[in-house]
Amino acid sequence: MSKIEKVLASGKTHTTHSSTGNTSRGHNGSLDIELSSPGSSTPAHVFSGVQPHPKAEQLFAGAWSACYIAAVGLAAQQLKVTLPADTAVDIKVDLGQTGAEYFLQARLTLSVPGLSNEVATELAHKADAICPYSKATRGNIDVAINVITA
Repeated sequence: MSKIEKVLASGKTHTTHSSTGNTSRGHNGSLDIELSSPGSSTPAHVFSGVQPHPKAEQLFAGAWSACYIAAVGLAAQQLKVTLPADTAVDIKVDLGQTGAEYFLQARLTLSVPGLSNEVATELAHKADAICPYSKATRGNIDVAINVITA
């Protein structure tokens, strides 16, 4: 796996976890989506405030963050951890270049205020093992996982 030498474009999303669904927001407010899990009718998928041409990296980050935050919920159930009300994940996906080759890289930051760093780290890595987007990218792109507990 090659490291990116020059970042050409980035897409960022902030996705929150809630009992009524998840919300993903682009870093500049250009992508707002209400998400639902398969088999759930609430809330419906809603794209609002979408710029005419959001970056592919932002769309990928949004889809990945939706999947990952759902995996965080599953991991929390398995670990018998109660998630804080303000649980969120921030994902940044970069398109970059090394020499003449193009690559992606990603940074996932799970925010679980009030949990211990040890529990938060276990939760983040368990969710990474569950999430199909994380599985698809594993070994294919450089991915960093961080946690924030404050």
